[in-house]
Amino acid sequence: MARARGANAVMAAAFETTYGTPPVAGYKKLPFVSSALGDEQNLIASDLLGYGREPLPPSRDVVNNEGDAVVPVDLRNFGYWLKLLLGAPTSVDNTGVFTHTFVSGALTLPSMAIEIGMPEVPSYGMNFGVRANSMKIQLQRSGLLNATMSLIAQGETKAAVSGAGSPSEAVIERFSQFMGEIKRNGTSLGQIVSAELMYSNNLDKVEVIRPDGRIEDADPAMVGVSGTVNIRFADTVLLDQAVAGTACELSFGWAINANKSLLFTVHEVYLPKPKQPITGPGGVQAAFAFQAAEDPVLQKTLTAVLTNDITAY
Repeated sequence: MARARGANAVMAAAFETTYGTPPVAGYKKLPFVSSALGDEQNLIASDLLGYGREPLPPSRDVVNNEGDAVVPVDLRNFGYWLKLLLGAPTSVDNTGVFTHTFVSGALTLPSMAIEIGMPEVPSYGMNFGVRANSMKIQLQRSGLLNATMSLIAQGETKAAVSGAGSPSEAVIERFSQFMGEIKRNGTSLGQIVSAELMYSNNLDKVEVIRPDGRIEDADPAMVGVSGTVNIRFADTVLLDQAVAGTACELSFGWAINANKSLLFTVHEVYLPKPKQPITGPGGVQAAFAFQAAEDPVLQKTLTAVLTNDITAY
């Protein structure tokens, strides 16, 4: 009997035309580091008395399907996750180099069907009605560059054969941590030790009464953009801004070359006034846990620009 192994697991995904209805074609094979998607149904212990000390059978509770998928921040496949998180981009062709611009605050967001396949068993779980609740990216000096996508799905169906058919596959070309750069108002921000960028749709699960115990949908609520910037305390640029209560623009970007890049721009960033604790003879660091707001002129909080050779998402 074959046993499932993560090395052979396959993720295939396609955008849904109708929420909660997996498409029959158009699936893409997506690289991933880990996935926690799948139906979960807890049991409720019996509360009945009068039958002695031995327990009566439990009852089944509602069905939940939500979890994190850790995915590589790569040149081509990451655009599908950005579309799920922010909505369809505006794409411009510049002689074979395509610039895809995603912006925050879309009134409606797409949903996706994501199949997690374990061919050894075989077992294929088709998660349908998947929406992106949040994205978190950690920036540091070295290591692999991944994004944690927090997902909420309507449900899952299990099958012994794949419902994704033969998904198409893009060449994987990852961005690396050492390619990263953080800028403040267009100027490189020095002394950065590490940083974190988080975007959230703050999805509101529509928990109605249904015979299948599933949610009706997950509606986007207020956009939330936040993160942290950890710096070696060498100047008072950020501290002065925090004391003054003014806003700045922060950008987080990675570039392989001029035609292959990813840039997140947070347009209206506010910084708290942090402590600068001295914990020993080493360097003094300060952590700024920033929050972002809508830019009153641009009327958006965040813009993501992905430049690659993919025609459209």
